[in-house]
Amino acid sequence: MSLEPYDAAPAPHVVLDHTGDGQDGRGDTFVVQEHHATALHWDVRLERDGVLVSWAVPKGLPLDPAVNHLAKQTEDHALAHATVGRDAPAGEYGRGHVHLWDSGTYELQKWRPHEVQVVLHGSRIDGRYVIFRTRRGDWLVHRMGGRPPGWLPLPRGLRPVLATPGPLPDGAQWSYAPALHGLRVLVAVEGGRLRVEDDTGQDVTAAFPELRPMGLQLGSRQVLLDAEVVVLDEAGRPDAPLLAERAAATRPGRRLLREAPVQLLAQDLLHVEGTPLLDRPHSARRAALEALELGGPCWRVAPAFPGSGEAVRAAAQERGLPGVLATRSDSAYRPGTRSPDRVSTAFRTL
Repeated sequence: MSLEPYDAAPAPHVVLDHTGDGQDGRGDTFVVQEHHATALHWDVRLERDGVLVSWAVPKGLPLDPAVNHLAKQTEDHALAHATVGRDAPAGEYGRGHVHLWDSGTYELQKWRPHEVQVVLHGSRIDGRYVIFRTRRGDWLVHRMGGRPPGWLPLPRGLRPVLATPGPLPDGAQWSYAPALHGLRVLVAVEGGRLRVEDDTGQDVTAAFPELRPMGLQLGSRQVLLDAEVVVLDEAGRPDAPLLAERAAATRPGRRLLREAPVQLLAQDLLHVEGTPLLDRPHSARRAALEALELGGPCWRVAPAFPGSGEAVRAAAQERGLPGVLATRSDSAYRPGTRSPDRVSTAFRTL
């Protein structure tokens, strides 16, 4: 897609009242507000002639120049909106929770009917952006120049690391968790949108619609999780047949959603906020995972217990669980491999 804005006659809009490249005396404040409305989006607002010229950006400002994000131009807002964080009731314009995601100043480089080009200087966003209207009438946001220093996009095509079957290892360098033998998935969240891939790389997001609100909870945070999806019976034990039925239903109906509710247990964090964690020790990845404070109706961080293998074994056997998973605390994450640093000890067949 070309980055050149369309120069034909524009649709009437208030942004046309602010044309001209001059900035002196016209304001240089910008704000980005995270808006949890009917659909999560980010309101990008630029001060101009005493008002905030605004766009709603569903996935937020891109950090990767290779990706453009859709934007929808909205009406101008009063300058008081630059600092407000609020909860607006249903039925009111702008309903939903709004909080200030970033703010700062901008340098104006171009302001035209179909193209606004600025350099943003905020605490979270710093870079050159162009907001432009395409031939189809859509608005797009493009980051010009390079990525932020040290920032990398979410990796694609990874597969979960596999455990090596064996006897339960012992020692302070290991952490332990009950094994549930669920469906291993990688969960990518970016711009509040969630994508779930199974251990073959197939997109299974539509099979688990109850997990989508987890993306809203993470908001702007960019993460890649190694997780496990399970269906538990009334005693809290994994129900393999019901899980198989859920996994096979690409678009589950109400009955299946009611009779086979899933739980997602996040086990590992592989990438966060532009930073790859694959080479970090497992203990550091777990600390970063727990710092996300994930928790919702059907998702949470899986438990892990350092240095207490026999205690975890006893608790798992008492609950009728299938085994214990041990992971070396100093181990890196090697996608798609069967790692000796991840040991699965089975003592019951489901």
